[in-house]
Amino acid sequence: MAFSTSSPSLANARAPGAGVTAVLGPTNTGKTHLAIERMLAHSSGVIGLPLRLLAREVYNKIVDRAGPESVALITGEEKIKPKNPRFWVSTVEAMPRDLDVSFLAVDEIQIAADLERGHVFTDRILNRRGRDETLLLGAATMRPIIERLLPGASIVTRPRLSQLEFAGDRKITRQPRRTAIVAFSADEVYAIAELIRRQHGGAAVVLGSLSPRTRNAQVEMFQNGDVDYLVATDAVGMGLNLDVDHVAFASDRKYDGYQFRRLNPSEFAQIAGRAGRATRDGTFGTTGRCAPFEPELVNALQNHSFESVKVLQWRNSKLDFASLGALQVSLALSPSHEALTRAPIAEDLRVLDHAARDADVRDMAHGAAAVERLWDACQIPDYRRIAPAAHAELVTTLFGFLMQKGRIPDAWFAAQVDQADRVDGDIDTLSGRIAQIRTWTFVANRPDWLADPEHWQGIARDVENKLSDALHERLTERFVDRRTSVLMRRLR
Repeated sequence: MAFSTSSPSLANARAPGAGVTAVLGPTNTGKTHLAIERMLAHSSGVIGLPLRLLAREVYNKIVDRAGPESVALITGEEKIKPKNPRFWVSTVEAMPRDLDVSFLAVDEIQIAADLERGHVFTDRILNRRGRDETLLLGAATMRPIIERLLPGASIVTRPRLSQLEFAGDRKITRQPRRTAIVAFSADEVYAIAELIRRQHGGAAVVLGSLSPRTRNAQVEMFQNGDVDYLVATDAVGMGLNLDVDHVAFASDRKYDGYQFRRLNPSEFAQIAGRAGRATRDGTFGTTGRCAPFEPELVNALQNHSFESVKVLQWRNSKLDFASLGALQVSLALSPSHEALTRAPIAEDLRVLDHAARDADVRDMAHGAAAVERLWDACQIPDYRRIAPAAHAELVTTLFGFLMQKGRIPDAWFAAQVDQADRVDGDIDTLSGRIAQIRTWTFVANRPDWLADPEHWQGIARDVENKLSDALHERLTERFVDRRTSVLMRRLR
């Protein structure tokens, strides 16, 4: 396989895509594995991945090969940074800006079309480069738009390593062993897991809101055969390499942050593609209240034939911090290329607009440094999924501390962490506390917001681990009948 290499200066002189290779194909084509191998062949590199969980998994793989002193992990909530790392593993959002590295890769580039996160992926596709080699990894649906946006890029397509076949409709209780059943709300996932527990002894549960530690513990139960069923949201569709033979859709509709809608064929494919990994074939089908799949959809999923991505979400990343007004104007700019569209107003913009209406914030946000610090504070994710105004209030409180005191006071921060540091309560209560502590973990990972960030990172990580272990216990107590599970294993 030929890979194009070029220095950035030559790339700029020739074509936007010079030095870039797009490796495209369906799930289970070994794209991420290829990127790891290519990066390790270089003197230095960075890889951006779509999930914190996947970043952790890739980090562990590279550490096994290159040693812990050579590899950094950078996500919003976790930073492991040795003195002189050669390789950087990161979530796409947290990719370090000013690294001069030989190799750079961005995974799952089709997310650039997503209404919520897409503009970040688009920015990385257009603006981030390795000195010698840049890999963009994703679905084949991205080919035409990459050719339009990055003329001169080399395109490599990879076939799926195994076959994917349609298995029709079956009742939830008649699903074969090693099945992942997919629904799109926590309530639906819990109801299906309860049913599987009564009929088959238990199920592992994977939701996007689970911490990586809880998710890994649940997946481990499935992987080692303690349970034969996994019930999950579409969090299962990206990055989790599972020993799944069959994927059953219990629903075909989800809320995408803006509306309830049916999944598009590419989204179905991302999830169905979890069945049959490496060279082992897999099957997919419907169950529960999911309407039967029409023949056209089945054909598309089996043959990996989907409509190309037509437009990518874009937001200006060259921001003007001269004043609050200048920042808002620069964020409102429209793209100049017809393959790009201005992204919908995201959470950070809603928080900024709310903060800009606060007289105290306006008084403090004078000068480029202050405006940039406000924008940094607006990047705190709303893990708790509370009302936008309530989340904006938290952001303005933190901004006030930073501007008036230079740091967030330790006593105040300790009180917030202590509120989350309890392992009593049910599944929903513990999930809520994990969302809380994730907020404080994110804040602690800002380099200059606390007097001793490393101290608070350790405390927040310990609290998250405690809560994660407690949540894993509650999920297992509720959805796994140990006696039935052992009996079912003996009867195999």
